[in-house]
Amino acid sequence: MSEPFKHLLKLSDLSGEQILSILNLADQLKYERAHGIDHPVLAGKTLGMIFQKSSTRTRVSFEVGMSQLGGSALFLSSRDLQIGRGEPIQDTARVLSRYLDGIMIRTFAQQEVEDLAKYGSIPIINGLTDYAHPCQVLADLMTIRERKGSFKGLTLCFVGDGNNMANSLIVGCIKVGMAVRIACPADYQPDPALMKWAAENGDFQCSPDIPAMAQNADVIYTDVWASMGQEGEAEKRKAAFTGYQVNDALMSVTNKGCMVLHCLPAHRGEEITNEVMEAHADEIFEEAENRLHAQKAVLVKVMKG
Repeated sequence: MSEPFKHLLKLSDLSGEQILSILNLADQLKYERAHGIDHPVLAGKTLGMIFQKSSTRTRVSFEVGMSQLGGSALFLSSRDLQIGRGEPIQDTARVLSRYLDGIMIRTFAQQEVEDLAKYGSIPIINGLTDYAHPCQVLADLMTIRERKGSFKGLTLCFVGDGNNMANSLIVGCIKVGMAVRIACPADYQPDPALMKWAAENGDFQCSPDIPAMAQNADVIYTDVWASMGQEGEAEKRKAAFTGYQVNDALMSVTNKGCMVLHCLPAHRGEEITNEVMEAHADEIFEEAENRLHAQKAVLVKVMKG
């Protein structure tokens, strides 16, 4: 049995057993929802959702998830909070802790998430930072296990920017026993400390050699070349990532039955072709749905007790 945990700030804070416990509960909640079984285990609980970065999937999945669990969610735009006018994060954390039962925050700096947990007294969930995207990777792992049956012997190859998605995929996949390959330009590698950890704790490689990294992959993963907040670098990034595209030629070097995943939104014709996107649409949109189930599992884990 895994140890309980209070927050989801980044996957490196959790053990492999804790990650698997979230996935197991997510599978159960998804099954029960499909069979009309609801458990209002968070009845009377309120989740505050702070958005300093806009979102489609994060907002809808957390709001619906809280509703299905019997609780309620408040959308809190940074424009509507004093945090957007310079109130220190430690003051916001202390105030909101007296009103809410949990906070999900989608923001830029990882330190803001860490400080909310440090100064607040309620569970904090990282809905995305520039450093990490743990909720997305939990959904990704859930989808991989659904399709492949287990993680044993699997290799995931991420193609593109070594961003928050790459950082969290490295940690999540290594902790459940998968091999990880990152294909990215030398100037856009993932966090150096995470790569060092991965090399010491699992089967990990990072290289600009795209076909070499994708060779014999069981899962190909990609993301947009310019994430939110990087719009001013779009042209520079487009030049840097030329060739870092998931297309039929790349898929030809992967293992038979290789999955394709994308955290969305997708820029078809850039990081992924329309043909590959459509050929793997069932997997990609199941992955998107699984955000709901994985996050419900996290909500139950951190807020129920």
